[in-house]
Amino acid sequence: MADVQPVEIVIVGGGTAGWMTAAAFGHFLESGYKIRLIESEAIGTIGVGEATIPQIRMFNQALGIDEDAFIRATQATFKLGIEFVGWTKPGESYLHAFGDVGRAVGLCGFHHVWSRGRRLGLAGPTHDYCLNDIVAKQDRMHRGRALTAPTVPEMPHAFHFDASLYARFLRQFAEARGVVRSEGTIDEVLRDGQTGDVTGLRLASGEIVGGDLFIDCSGMRALLIGQALGVAYEDWSHWLPCDRALAVPSARVEHFTPYTRSTAHDAGWQWRIPLQHRTGNGRVYCSAFTSDEAAADSLLAHLDAPALDDPRPIRFTTGRRREAWKHNVIAVGLSSGFLEPLESTSIHLIQSAISRILKFLPGKVQSQVERDEYNRQFAFEMERIRDFIVLHYTLNERDEPFWRACRDMTLPGSLADRIALFREGGHIFRDSDELFSEVAWFQVMAGQGIVPLRSHGIAEALDVADLKAWLDTIAALYQREAAQYPTHADYIARHCAAPAIEMVPA
Repeated sequence: MADVQPVEIVIVGGGTAGWMTAAAFGHFLESGYKIRLIESEAIGTIGVGEATIPQIRMFNQALGIDEDAFIRATQATFKLGIEFVGWTKPGESYLHAFGDVGRAVGLCGFHHVWSRGRRLGLAGPTHDYCLNDIVAKQDRMHRGRALTAPTVPEMPHAFHFDASLYARFLRQFAEARGVVRSEGTIDEVLRDGQTGDVTGLRLASGEIVGGDLFIDCSGMRALLIGQALGVAYEDWSHWLPCDRALAVPSARVEHFTPYTRSTAHDAGWQWRIPLQHRTGNGRVYCSAFTSDEAAADSLLAHLDAPALDDPRPIRFTTGRRREAWKHNVIAVGLSSGFLEPLESTSIHLIQSAISRILKFLPGKVQSQVERDEYNRQFAFEMERIRDFIVLHYTLNERDEPFWRACRDMTLPGSLADRIALFREGGHIFRDSDELFSEVAWFQVMAGQGIVPLRSHGIAEALDVADLKAWLDTIAALYQREAAQYPTHADYIARHCAAPAIEMVPA
């Protein structure tokens, strides 16, 4: 009986996307597969994906990675949500926090109870009823069960981390599990003249690397999916018009917050991501409404510590590839599309692509029906995340030309319907397995100023005194719980402080 030849998978590109893919494949595909990653130290990576959402914990846990060891290795801090400053109007802010807001009343979601209470003047902002939000704004942190009552929810959390250190950490993990790394640039993509499949990659050294499945992690260059296979790119800049970013690190701050901050400015927004050894900062802006020079000046003027380098420019077009899987090539990460990092979804999209590939597990034989279903799932995920990001822009009350244009845009039908359902009757319905939950949509729509005109019948039937007592009890319980937690900085120092790294200006 002839030996069964292993399936050879070639990953093109390192960085976060490449090494997350390699680590997962090395861990889960122990036999019957050979994994090789090709990257060049001469080619830089975007490397600004430093904020995550709680799903990253599932990825690390699936690989058996100890959380505290990961935090120390990547100079990470904890993240309980994202603060949006000035997105409705200057001077106003809200937090899109992870985890639940309030508690349902039977079949009636809390957002219905809240909206009736808000109309009656009895309910505070959503902040009052979300443990993650309260803890974040007090700069505190805790993991595990609540300290007061079993009815208090456990806080979900994510991380801020140094993406380059995470890639290095995963490279060590992957290579220890048999992944082979090759240093070099790719001079030519070789294809089968009949099927169109990629058969191999000719490196600058002359070596030809063959494979059965090729994973394109080459970033915005999209070396395989775009340049070699010519898969078209669907441009979403009419909904998300920001097309440039500037990224710059600044010195570490003494008290780092357990949340990402996103501050609106006249032609886009600025991020702030605190790490143990430095702070990540950046400006996302629309070049039609401001100049590169003005964006850079404003970015540097709004840092809370000295810059450690000059701002690094990044140009992009929001959108996605029409197909993420074409022939025997699957695009992962920025090669498959770009959505600005407003809701910290970039690393999650890498993670979800890896999970999807492992579920389909393409081998030496691949069918078009499998590709079609993979691409349908990919498109659905990208479009729903797109809608969630557009939501922040369109529900604004700012008076600058950029923001007026965002407010006046024609929305995707799927988003327009969702806003109308919430505005009229407080309804939020999660479609299939889309990323963002009903609670997430509730927090952003409420945070951006929508109070539904009506509530669910159960909420409308509640006695006013009972409704007030329910709201007040939740708020008081969460405040009491939060007061028992240590500060974020003290919590890290106690459990997972990283070795000190001296960061000096370049």
